[in-house]
Amino acid sequence: MALKLGRRGQVPPFIAMDVLRAANERAAAGEDVLHLEVGQPSTPAPAAVLAAARSALGAETLGYTDALGLPALRETIAAHYRDTYGVAVEPARVVVTTGSSGAFLLGFLAAFDPGDRVGMAAPGYPAYRNILTALDLVPVELPAGPGERYQMTLDLLRSHAGHLDGLIVASPANPTGTMIAPDELAALARYCRDMGIRFVSDEIYHGIVYGAPAATALATSAEAIVVNSFSKYFSMTGWRLGWMVVPPDMLRAVECLAQNLYISPPALSQHAALAAFGCRAELDANVARYAANRALLLEELPKAGFTRFAPADGAFYLYADVAHLTNDSPEFCRRMLREIGVACTPGIDFDPARGHASLRISFAGSTEAMAEAARRLKSWPR
Repeated sequence: MALKLGRRGQVPPFIAMDVLRAANERAAAGEDVLHLEVGQPSTPAPAAVLAAARSALGAETLGYTDALGLPALRETIAAHYRDTYGVAVEPARVVVTTGSSGAFLLGFLAAFDPGDRVGMAAPGYPAYRNILTALDLVPVELPAGPGERYQMTLDLLRSHAGHLDGLIVASPANPTGTMIAPDELAALARYCRDMGIRFVSDEIYHGIVYGAPAATALATSAEAIVVNSFSKYFSMTGWRLGWMVVPPDMLRAVECLAQNLYISPPALSQHAALAAFGCRAELDANVARYAANRALLLEELPKAGFTRFAPADGAFYLYADVAHLTNDSPEFCRRMLREIGVACTPGIDFDPARGHASLRISFAGSTEAMAEAARRLKSWPR
């Protein structure tokens, strides 16, 4: 007799990670691979972070920390909001988490009950809907297109949402790199407050922008859940460390959940991250390279037939409309990897309904890798 398998574990895969596995298998077999599929910096953590980690290894016990994180790190993160955005945040409201993924799990569990409906724009980060589904919540994907700059807007929300218990926005967004203007972000937060909708702002790509800085929801909403991470701008992806800022009425629930689900975030990563906010020059040099990569691809990819992109205001992605090239983005990406060794992520990861004609290109790697990928794509017969 077959044993029972839990229904909540039957969520779709995170396809970008499946593509990464296939690319790594190709590389392990001795084949050349250019990684444009995964959303992580190609640089190590900043030098001061590495030095802080070495120091902690010799000086700290590295046992459990407080479930909400090291007090010194929570204070440092609170100071970051004052210095970067001019927003006062009490350190007590800062929750250090095991990556932003841990923050989403804790935040969703604390804010919502089974059956609650949580809205988001499509295309969007697939883990939103998959985590919600695993928690018996209902993801409500609202199709955003060029007219909305692939972002959530008040008109989209009012026209299509119906009843919602929560709303997730991301600015800059994955996979499109598009951003929400500060006044529009404030209007969305006010609308959610007036309608009794819990507002969740994913701000993990803050710091990686190519024009105006990104706005934080904390500037206009004391009720918002704001999620950030050391994985993107701070180049600490594998250290698995993030944070969120929560309203006071959620804090104890989040703490109890964190105690039971994680005990505490990784101690070594927390000690190292204390140095991260002092590494702006090194980190901004990474962003300058992303900007150069973005400019190179926007210049060269149209010569390869990739001509329609979402406005890449931030993050390190180009979201390409390839309807004139394919109606099967997974097979298109498999062929691209197999035939020219360029790994990209099919759009169905981010938009199951419409992503068959789109793909995401990550330009977080070296400029040399971007130039070589463009060269291969321009010569690829299809």
